[in-house]
Amino acid sequence: MSSAWMQAFGMVFDPYNIVVMLGASLFGLFVGAVPGLTATMATALLVPVTFFMAPIPAIAAMVTATAMAIFSGDIPGCLLRMPGTPASAAYTDEAYAMTKKGLAEVALGAGLVFSAVGGLFGTAVLMVAAPTLAEFALKFSSFEYFWLVLMGLTCAVFISSDKPLKGLVTLFLGLLIACVGLGNPAAFPRFTFGNANLLGGIGMVPLMIGAFAVSEIIRYVVDTSPQALIVDAKIGNVFKGMWALAVKYPKQILRGSVLGTIVGALPGAGADIAAWMSYAMSKKFSKEPEKFGTGHVEGIVESGSANNSALAGAWIPALVFGIPGDSITAIVIGVLYMKNMNPGPTLFTTNPQNIYAVYLLFIIANLIMLPLGYLCIKVAKGILKVPRDVLMPVILLFCVVGAFAINNTGFDVGVMLVAGIVAYLLETNGFPMTPLILGVVLGGMLEENLVSSLIKSDGSVLAFFGRPIAATLGVLTLAIWFWPLVKRQFARRAVPA
Repeated sequence: MSSAWMQAFGMVFDPYNIVVMLGASLFGLFVGAVPGLTATMATALLVPVTFFMAPIPAIAAMVTATAMAIFSGDIPGCLLRMPGTPASAAYTDEAYAMTKKGLAEVALGAGLVFSAVGGLFGTAVLMVAAPTLAEFALKFSSFEYFWLVLMGLTCAVFISSDKPLKGLVTLFLGLLIACVGLGNPAAFPRFTFGNANLLGGIGMVPLMIGAFAVSEIIRYVVDTSPQALIVDAKIGNVFKGMWALAVKYPKQILRGSVLGTIVGALPGAGADIAAWMSYAMSKKFSKEPEKFGTGHVEGIVESGSANNSALAGAWIPALVFGIPGDSITAIVIGVLYMKNMNPGPTLFTTNPQNIYAVYLLFIIANLIMLPLGYLCIKVAKGILKVPRDVLMPVILLFCVVGAFAINNTGFDVGVMLVAGIVAYLLETNGFPMTPLILGVVLGGMLEENLVSSLIKSDGSVLAFFGRPIAATLGVLTLAIWFWPLVKRQFARRAVPA
């Protein structure tokens, strides 16, 4: 183990890797600080760049960029009342109210410091929980993996959308996309319509870039609402008073970090839902709930902790089972496969140095967030004044180049554009994108384990419940499916005639 840790330190503290982390950090801070550009979009745009990197620098770029983007989304939320990322939307009104009261530096400082604290907490849980789960996962066969994937897809529908039916529609659309090509147990061409470009399936990277980057560009183009004006806020030392807040709100910090890690580990949830749940919980258990919405820092402290702890939590199922915890890890899993770091329990036994390097990357990313985040806050007014009419075409150019560079074919550019239009239309009508992406990522895995299990059991459905772990996962999955129906029946009986 000690030699593996030494190898991990050597890989992480390589000068080239440090330069990559710094560059990715600045990129993530910039993307997060521009309203409408998300952390997921930052990850998708980095994918083509990682083709030319070794595995550890590629993962380092992903980890640092997303961590920085999640935090820096607080900056335009605080100064413009325009959240830079969905994860920052939960407490945007609170932070903006503090800015109008002259407390911008307190709001931004709380977001920065407690995002780092939450990220370090989530990393600690990742370091403890992932190896234990990996040992447990070595006992899994195709039966257990089938139920686990099915449960992950089910949770994505119920957790990531307040309208499960719409989530189910996008999930099935994602599963349909996963069926395209020869990548199925029978190696039979499906839904190719005679087009040779579709034999290899629909490319994950152009699909991701289109769904998360191009859709945002389209949304900006059709948005006719007036641009918000930046508040003339005085921003001094953002670290001043943070220790006093930590002493005053220790329960809130711990509660937000724990909740963020747990929610992040649930497939399809992620930092966005963690932030909203954490803010709601903070208000519910606060001794001063009447102050929420008027510029009260308590909710920012708790939600900020939940934001970045959810990022590390999402890596637990991604590394152990190959099941993404959110759309960001869905993209990262594709990069892991490209770098021959296939997610799964064997990753912890065959290449432990790579796992230890991932742990170190999370720790470093959250530590360098403090000085780099401070610098970003100081120049925030300048960043936010970049004309979006100039910014969006540049981003679209990067999207086209990134999609084309994968296979050097214009077909992937077409896939990207179609994916962007479809994603925009779906989201505009209230259909969540996370189930679709999870359907694309996990569709092949679901089918492969289903077919393997049916072959092993000679077509017997009862065999899916024949092993203790498989039976437990199966019962839990079915319980999630039928619980809404049971709940509805109990509610009808409770209503007096």
